[in-house]
Amino acid sequence: MQCALRLSRCTRLIQIRRGIKHDVRRQIIIDQGQSKKFDKLFPERDFQSRHIGPRDHEQLEMLKTIGFTSLDELTNTAVPSNIRRDKDLDIDQPISEYELMKRITQMSEKNKVWRTYIGMGYYNCCVPHTIMRNIFENPGWTTQYTPYQPEISQGRLESLLNYQTMICDMTGMEVANASLLDEGTAAAEALALAYRHTKRKKLFVSDKVHPQTISVIATRIDSLGLILEVGDVFNIDTSSKEIAGIFLQYPDTTGAIYDYQRVIKDAHANGTLICAATDLLSLAILRPPGDFGVDICVGTSQRFGVPLGYGGPHAGFFACRNKLVRLMPGRVIGVTRDVDGNDAYRLTLQTREQHIRRDKATSNICTAQALLANMSAMFAVYHGPNGLRNISRRVHNLTVTLAKGLESADHKISNKYFFDTITVLPNESLEIIKENAERLQINLRYNDNGSVGISLDETTNPEDVNDLLKIFNVDRTVEEIIDSEILDDKNIEFSIFKRTTPYLEHPVFNIHHSETRIVRYMKSLENKDISLVHSMIPLGSCTMKLNSTTEMMPSSLPGFTNMHPFAPVEQAQGYRELFEQLEQDLRAITGYDGISFQPNSGAQGEYAGLRAIQCYHESRNDYSRRVCLIPISAHGTNPASAQMAGMQVEPIFVKKDGSVDIVHLKEMIERHRKSLSCLMITYPSTNGVFEETIGDVCDMVHNAGGQVYLDGANMNAQVGLCRPGDYGSDVSHLNLHKTFCIPHGGGGPGMGPIGVKRHLIPFLPGHPAIDGLNGHNGINNGETSSVLGAVSAAPYGSSAILPISWAYIKLMGPKGLRKATQVAILNANYMSKRLEKYYKTLYKGDTGLVAHEFILDVREFKKTANIEVVDFAKRLMDYGFHSPTMSWPVAGTLMIEPTESEDKMELDRFCDALICIRKEIQDIEDGKMDMEINPLKMAPHTQEQIINSNWDRPYARELGAFPMASAKVSKFWAKTGRIDDIYGDKNLFCTCPPILPQQ
Repeated sequence: MQCALRLSRCTRLIQIRRGIKHDVRRQIIIDQGQSKKFDKLFPERDFQSRHIGPRDHEQLEMLKTIGFTSLDELTNTAVPSNIRRDKDLDIDQPISEYELMKRITQMSEKNKVWRTYIGMGYYNCCVPHTIMRNIFENPGWTTQYTPYQPEISQGRLESLLNYQTMICDMTGMEVANASLLDEGTAAAEALALAYRHTKRKKLFVSDKVHPQTISVIATRIDSLGLILEVGDVFNIDTSSKEIAGIFLQYPDTTGAIYDYQRVIKDAHANGTLICAATDLLSLAILRPPGDFGVDICVGTSQRFGVPLGYGGPHAGFFACRNKLVRLMPGRVIGVTRDVDGNDAYRLTLQTREQHIRRDKATSNICTAQALLANMSAMFAVYHGPNGLRNISRRVHNLTVTLAKGLESADHKISNKYFFDTITVLPNESLEIIKENAERLQINLRYNDNGSVGISLDETTNPEDVNDLLKIFNVDRTVEEIIDSEILDDKNIEFSIFKRTTPYLEHPVFNIHHSETRIVRYMKSLENKDISLVHSMIPLGSCTMKLNSTTEMMPSSLPGFTNMHPFAPVEQAQGYRELFEQLEQDLRAITGYDGISFQPNSGAQGEYAGLRAIQCYHESRNDYSRRVCLIPISAHGTNPASAQMAGMQVEPIFVKKDGSVDIVHLKEMIERHRKSLSCLMITYPSTNGVFEETIGDVCDMVHNAGGQVYLDGANMNAQVGLCRPGDYGSDVSHLNLHKTFCIPHGGGGPGMGPIGVKRHLIPFLPGHPAIDGLNGHNGINNGETSSVLGAVSAAPYGSSAILPISWAYIKLMGPKGLRKATQVAILNANYMSKRLEKYYKTLYKGDTGLVAHEFILDVREFKKTANIEVVDFAKRLMDYGFHSPTMSWPVAGTLMIEPTESEDKMELDRFCDALICIRKEIQDIEDGKMDMEINPLKMAPHTQEQIINSNWDRPYARELGAFPMASAKVSKFWAKTGRIDDIYGDKNLFCTCPPILPQQ
């Protein structure tokens, strides 16, 4: 038997060497450990050495520096023993990058990409290859951080201003933000704004709004305690002075276009705001909402050059009247002037409002969709107004032709006017139509009343329309219909709905139409921004680690990119398999029992998790449990999300050592024992240390009847070492764009799925578009149906980027993930140790160690040298670095997180830069440098400043521009001089300027 087994193994090995595919069996053998010899045959499986920066010998040097001999010794000391996990995670052994691409490609091919005409806000589009390659697949665009440092973010800021200008022009509104998460959440934000503006509690939504949007609105409105009415907008009592806002869809979900001017006039007469969701492509020929009095306009820019991706990521948009700009959520790009008086871009007042106002914030938005907004903006730049108009006309004309053909065969079209969507009342059996459609592999929208929705798009051609006609047994072709029918009576360009106002007149939308021009334009913007292709971005709590090429590649596979989110579930078996495997891995990593992928940002995850807790309490008739305890060091989104979830936020003090004040926590638990909903806490603490008492804290909350929400932002210090579900947490969101390698994209996309313990599974988000969805990824496992509605427009959030996290886990395996966490902790402690002679690390644990990040206290330099934390941020640009996180969680400090992906050379280079800066400060303290005019106060230094013949600063040009030898080798120049960080800048244009700086 043993000889036969050996012979079988040898035969199999020979077959593999000869190229016969036995990948699955080979992986099983490797995973089960049946033959350790195989490990030597496949050394390329060691992806962790690509992901983890420091080489083994460098790790030993760094360990020696901080007084340890091994990674295990370090983390056994840093991580409390009462929560530490010593055994490997129960996930698959690692596979190679090439094996992974085979597996994920096969998985994507299980998705059946039929021709889909479902619509409902999601459409196929032709993504220009040059934009796909040069933005979507380009780490120079995908690995940038949110543009909080404008001097080294001018490229994406300009592109996002293009986006805002595009939205304003297309919608006819006066001001727009730089994107929201999706159309559904943008709609909810619009009605919340109406409530804040009018102080009225009643909201009305048209029953012709997309169902997923209504669900998201209902979820949000419920937690705010507002009254929602859904019905026929033409039957509303417009004389009512109780309604805060009316929400319309234009064109509506059936495709119909109506004249809402009477409704709008009556509403305005009574102080009610009008909000409308609209379709950008239709507005190339359709009268824009701004022309007939709409106050707030929302939607998605997905069909402007962004793949379907099974629902995301896509950029939602939000535009409004100037009078509402101070209430508008999200990020707004404005135009200001730098220190030299040159025009420059920067973020405006709205940015990080939730961090400033906390539980008084009007929105918890943190992540936007910058990468996708940039793609859409570049789509408009590439096509220009004439190109967009041509695309719009082609789609509309084909839809008119289809409608005429169907009517000629006695099928009834319910829409008198439409753009790309018609609702058909067929004159024959719906079952026959379904059979015909399935035979041609075409998806249509089948409504409960027996009608059929058909939405055409940019990819539709006459042959597709001929097939649609065949489905309805129409024996005519497009050519025959055009020859014999009068089409003008259904064409909106021959109706009162025709657009008459111009759009996209700025030169930027009219000069980049050749590929040569567009490529150079995209590259010129990319070159203005620092990203991970240039240097480490050591932002505390943001985890800017490697986003590997192999991890990114699956997001471009057609099987993933071209799936409509509402396609029948049986056609999305590849996605289903992906969700199941990723859920299984995340459950093993976190110790939770269920995962929902619907939240498409960290803040959305917070909101969904807190709403799950509230629904749980309400299911037990504990309606009085509304108090959420939050340490004052928490992320600003924590109290903002709790407020949006309808909770009463109560702060918990933090001790001088940075840990939660247990005495105060006990007092607050006792004070609110009967009304306690949950504790919302970050672990390791926001101050960068592992606290010994986390298990006791969870027990205290549970004993009082509350739940524990553990913010997952610092999961990069836990993976493989400890699990939130084991030490007492009930729910966490996971920032996949941090710990699990989804790139930040210049400010989005993000993903914030939530993990919960078993008792909370029934309260995970639901969605109206997926049959059997109970909040458990659309997989009906027999639990009670979700009582919580949708929190995002798509059932599984930004599905198209989930393969990135799936790939990271599969490539690293259990030991690789654990080592990554250990090296992240090593890197942080090494840097803290290297810098201790020059700066004080504000907080350390009882062991004298930090976790994966640490806070440098630079407040003393304000007194000794007039140097503030912002001066550090600006000066680091001259050294070629992005600043660490400034003034959070402690004002006047720098929070540094190196991640595991940066090697010792880069860590040392950054430490050297900070050491050099400390010496520059010493020169100021010693009187060798002026306290007002010095390299820190005047930073960053631009090329224009350095070559200016009128250089009159009391220090050498070389010191300003090349303060360290490495800067000479690879110099990154800030593209603008210092920009005022005060949000009250009088020179700032918060609205889109009519003329952007010339290219």
